[in-house]
Amino acid sequence: MSAQVKGPASYFPSIEKKYGRPVAEWKGLIRSSPLTRHMELVAWLKTEHGLGHGHANALVAHTLAEKG
Repeated sequence: MSAQVKGPASYFPSIEKKYGRPVAEWKGLIRSSPLTRHMELVAWLKTEHGLGHGHANALVAHTLAEKG
C-alpha cells in the first residue's frame, strides 16, 4: 500500500505531463531566477512559461520550502 502524495508535490505528475519538462528542471529555473518572493516567482512562471496559477504556485512553494 503506497501513501498518497499530498501538498504541492501532488501536482508534479500533471505538471510534467502538461508542460513536458521534469519538475527538477522547473525547480532549477526557479532557483536561478533573480526573483525571490513567492508571488513574483509565480507571476514569472505564468507570464514567461505559460504555467497555470496552481501549477506555478505548487512549484514555487515546494522549491522555496527546500531552501529553508
